[in-house]
Amino acid sequence: MTTMSVMSRRSTSGALVGVAAASVGVIYGYDSSNIGAALNFIAQDFGLGDGGKQALATVVVIGEILGAIAAGWVANRIGRKWSMVAVAATYCLFALLSALAPSNAALLGARLLLGVTIGLSVVIVPVFVAESAAPHRRGAMLVAYQVATIVGIIAGYVVGYFLAGASAWRWMLGLAALPALFVTLLVLRMPDTPRWYVTRGRFDEARNALAGIDPQADVDLEIAEMRAALGEASGGRLSEMLRRPWLRATVFVVGLGFLIQITGINAVVYYSPKLFEDMGFSGDFGTLMMPAFVQIAGLAAVIISLFTVDRMGRRPILLGGIAAMVVATIMLIMTYGPLHGNGTAAHLLGFGGLVLFTMGFSFGFGALVWVYAGEAFPARLRSYGSSMMLTSDLVANAIIAAFTLSLINLIGGAGTFAIFGAFALVGFVFVYLLAPETRGRKLEDIQHFWQNGGQWPADDPIITSVGDPR
Repeated sequence: MTTMSVMSRRSTSGALVGVAAASVGVIYGYDSSNIGAALNFIAQDFGLGDGGKQALATVVVIGEILGAIAAGWVANRIGRKWSMVAVAATYCLFALLSALAPSNAALLGARLLLGVTIGLSVVIVPVFVAESAAPHRRGAMLVAYQVATIVGIIAGYVVGYFLAGASAWRWMLGLAALPALFVTLLVLRMPDTPRWYVTRGRFDEARNALAGIDPQADVDLEIAEMRAALGEASGGRLSEMLRRPWLRATVFVVGLGFLIQITGINAVVYYSPKLFEDMGFSGDFGTLMMPAFVQIAGLAAVIISLFTVDRMGRRPILLGGIAAMVVATIMLIMTYGPLHGNGTAAHLLGFGGLVLFTMGFSFGFGALVWVYAGEAFPARLRSYGSSMMLTSDLVANAIIAAFTLSLINLIGGAGTFAIFGAFALVGFVFVYLLAPETRGRKLEDIQHFWQNGGQWPADDPIITSVGDPR
């Protein structure tokens, strides 16, 4: 085989990883927004009030929690690749069942099962990407998953807008089966990750997979480092994460996962039509396309994060994004409070606040959740750590989905965003105190931060060269 053909094969392998992850991200994002676009039409057909609407938004998150809890075991048991195949294929099935549901009870059941597949995906995809990407591209590839997620959110609103005239909520839900089918066929062509092969003692397959990822890699050295990292302690057990040195890492990922969602981003995604209606916007354009414009701004922010995460580092991006969210909540408190959502000033301030809130989230929390989910733990614990982080994230998401409309009815938009702003402040302090800077490091080296009590060792070469205290 010529050098050119080898390089082409490796380039194709890396591209397939990115395309597969992005396609799953589109599915996840589309489901988050299309239910918001479809809710009013479903409510009309099935006679639902705000409680019924919240149930349809919440039941999928409950399924996601169940999927995320099981994802670590599944990913370790059958591998990252076959887990992704199972996720995509079953999502396709349950999306079609949702579209064909004859009653609200049937729709709730289909969406619960749909949520299980999404819960599996949000844990497994970051692990799959982190273990299939070269160190100098890992951050960007993980952020690309969030780019795709926002593209999916935008697509959900746009599809909702064009189908709204026919009240075609079944088509809104069912169209999600198409990208899921594409992912199923794509991932079937791919190998599993080198690190999973190493955990199973399948070293020849690990070498072949690694050779297809990084043209610059010293394959034998990389395999030796993976084996050494796995051999440093007996492991792969959940109990390891609850004692030193991994307890600190567990506290970090669980806390970060919860704060990412409890700050309210999915209140904006699920209930944007309601938020814009309360600001005086009306019609399908005002309540469905305006949320799409908000998400386009979020897409721009995450693209900036994509191109800077491996240059600026994780911490500056994360802290900057949270700070923007705090400012945005102040704008939204003014919109729904003193301005009462009425008039041109309220419209401009409210729209600007939702844009800034979404951009801040997408730039920081939204992009970095996938990075830290894939980086925080060594290979034997990575799927468990990712599962715990995303489970925490989804528990907070369930709270947001279940209570946002009730909270707005009880204390108004100003009070609701004041609560979100308070959690954002807590998140800023939490990240500042606990988040490690993992830019440019091999996955096997990141464990030294936790083993050293939350500090990089004094003889760390990156610390020595740049003086980064985190």
